[in-house]
Amino acid sequence: MTKQLLLGQTLGFSGNPLIGDWNDAVQLDSAGAVLIEGKQISAVGSAAALRAAHPDAKVTDYGDALISAGFVDAHMHYPQTGIIASWGKQLIDWLNTYTFPEEARFSDPRCATEVAERTLDLALDHGTTTLTSFCTIHPPSVDAFFGAAADRDMAVIAGKTCMDRNAPDNLQDTAQSAYDDSKALLEKWHGKGRASYAITPRFSPTSTPEQLAALGALWSEHPDCLMQTHLSEQLPEIAWVRDLFPDSRDYLDTYEAFGLLGAKGLYGHAIHLEQREIDRLNEVGAAVVHCPTSNTFIGSGLFDLMGLAKTGLSIGLATDTGGGSSFSMLRTMAAAYEIGQLRGTALHPAQLMWLATEGSAKSLHMSGQIGHLGAGAMADITVLDLGSTPAISQRSVRAADIWDALFPTIMMGDDRAIKDVWIAGQRRQA
Repeated sequence: MTKQLLLGQTLGFSGNPLIGDWNDAVQLDSAGAVLIEGKQISAVGSAAALRAAHPDAKVTDYGDALISAGFVDAHMHYPQTGIIASWGKQLIDWLNTYTFPEEARFSDPRCATEVAERTLDLALDHGTTTLTSFCTIHPPSVDAFFGAAADRDMAVIAGKTCMDRNAPDNLQDTAQSAYDDSKALLEKWHGKGRASYAITPRFSPTSTPEQLAALGALWSEHPDCLMQTHLSEQLPEIAWVRDLFPDSRDYLDTYEAFGLLGAKGLYGHAIHLEQREIDRLNEVGAAVVHCPTSNTFIGSGLFDLMGLAKTGLSIGLATDTGGGSSFSMLRTMAAAYEIGQLRGTALHPAQLMWLATEGSAKSLHMSGQIGHLGAGAMADITVLDLGSTPAISQRSVRAADIWDALFPTIMMGDDRAIKDVWIAGQRRQA
């Protein structure tokens, strides 16, 4: 087995920097190294020590580039890749104008395969090594995504999107077919290679109580799976949910009443939560996902990251492609910083990097497996060039420390900042 030794500045975490002093959670080495054996990281430490201990390792020296765990995107829609950055509109108009017509194209398996491959390659171009995606109602859209990920040895989470009302006829299934299709896909893909299945009702307005109940039953039969959906993204959406479910206490209750609230629940957006919803999400150990570029692009609101973090709630970070306006987790971190500023908190670069790696992995119940630069994790690694453009370089050369050097890349970086990507111990060939 060939050993690979990557040299550079290394950044890892021993805890959650959103809670307490971020300094206590950071593991930073300006002359560090990562040892890869097979598909896993076997050690992270000083370059001198690891070179001495493993003289037989093949060395890749990245100089002063920053070696990080690969980015983890905890919520996106790969079928919307082609409509990213479409003009304006808020949520319901966005769905009707852009999303539903585009998703109808995925009845053609060739279209699904083409877009799945394009999406995964774009993700890797931007240093993202794991995606958590909604597919369409078409089972071949799920097969296409998992198949393309398997070809690249990427860890991904995905599921068939289920809708049986308030959507075009050609994008509706039924309560029974949603259950049957999801079960068949789950049995086909979940736990096979690096694939994980997520039971996926789009959101309460597009599922009848019967369909929500059917998917809740399926989740109870397969509690090791994730369940992903949307929650409290926009105020008009919440009012619509209230009209559709007049007996529910709040939006979250429309899931809870049908068995769709649990520890492995993943709730996208979660901007306008009521206190009962926050308390219940915490009680069951569920996670919410911050989608900052989407929340500003379609005018949803300002997510209360630090307020929710202080309650102990698990929080992931995501592009929400294509409602989100960028494939880049760097741009997503920048948007999270900007929203934090508007809410009165300037997030530190360490906190932003944690969200894009360890935080998202934790929300997916994959801590220590992905998004982690440490022994035992899969060797999914992103290497950042901290002087990738003239604008970034002229700022970073004035940096007083690593954080001052990293922050311009977070705020202004894009795919040009991605110096290298490793997937399961293999260097990506661009």
